[in-house]
Amino acid sequence: MFLVSREETLRRLQGGEDGRRFSEDHAAAAALNESPVVQRQQPVKLTPSWEDSNLPDEELNFRGVTMEVAEMEINPPKDRYNLVYWIFLLHGIGTLMPWNMFITAKEYFVDYKLSEEYTGEKTALASNFLAYVGLTAQIPNVIFNWANILWEGKGQNLTTRVVYSLVFEVFIFILTVVLAMVNTSTWPEAFFFVTMGSVAALNMANGIYQNTVYGMAAKLPFKYTGAVVLGSNISGTFTSIVSIVSLLIAPDARTSAIYYFITALFILLVCFDTYFALPLNRFYRYHEMVNEKEQQALRRAQIGQTSSAPLWPIFKKCMPQLFNIFFVFFVTLAIFPAVHADIKQSSPDFFISEKFFTEITCFLTFNMFAMIGSMTASWFPWVST
Repeated sequence: MFLVSREETLRRLQGGEDGRRFSEDHAAAAALNESPVVQRQQPVKLTPSWEDSNLPDEELNFRGVTMEVAEMEINPPKDRYNLVYWIFLLHGIGTLMPWNMFITAKEYFVDYKLSEEYTGEKTALASNFLAYVGLTAQIPNVIFNWANILWEGKGQNLTTRVVYSLVFEVFIFILTVVLAMVNTSTWPEAFFFVTMGSVAALNMANGIYQNTVYGMAAKLPFKYTGAVVLGSNISGTFTSIVSIVSLLIAPDARTSAIYYFITALFILLVCFDTYFALPLNRFYRYHEMVNEKEQQALRRAQIGQTSSAPLWPIFKKCMPQLFNIFFVFFVTLAIFPAVHADIKQSSPDFFISEKFFTEITCFLTFNMFAMIGSMTASWFPWVST
């Protein structure tokens, strides 16, 4: 057996066609080894299934994944004691609290602050007070509800909207309590316009707060949106009961109004506190995390596409039901409370005294049966086949 040296082998290969192929391959390999593209390190993909999911490098390398997040993904937490449900129910009460508080306080505004006995003069402000409140409240509320939807907000930060809205509402109710304490008999017109301004400002803030609460509930299972709806229906009944109790325990209309508006202030402060308690709850954090992942996946899928929602096509599809809701509320608010609250008892022997007649037959009756009707519809859904 003959042994051939390495130099001899190279010399022979370089001589013929095989040699030319060897030289070309050797040169290509050398160029390849010097290429910066080959030397650049690529992120390690663990399995083909992970590669197909197109997850970001941070998630593929487990960056930002804490033990708590991993545990929540393996064992999704539950809403213990329905704590989150009760918080959203409370916020549902808070969303309609400003509206219900001002319309239910008709006796305070019309029969006390703007009355001829208190001011010494008769004006048209008292007789049309609830109609003015309805317009001053509903128009700003609708406008700011729409603004909160259309200004996509670059408003991913819901905390700013909720906190500022609630703080502003608390400030307005403090002003209302102060006005109840102050003697306004010498300036009834100024009191009226300050009150209307307060109602308008309150409902601007409440339009944002109301809309944002529904947005928060939408991240959770559907029953939590139902909790907000149920809370808003309970709000009217709760306000009516507070009004009746205030009249019972207070010696005069002024003290009754102070108790009444301080109760609203307390409810809004509790809403403020419970909002900051939500991120401490594991159940709420888990659903926020799931929602955030869904939004990230949607944004990745929409790269290069328009991200605005097709509002007009959605509006056209929803139009029949939207008109149905509009018509029901239009007829309801045309009668309640402006017309309904002016109904008087025909006989002094009626079993409800004149002091509580409007509170019970108008506000409590309307709100209580609205609440029962809403709850009945959720308990016994009528699904068409």
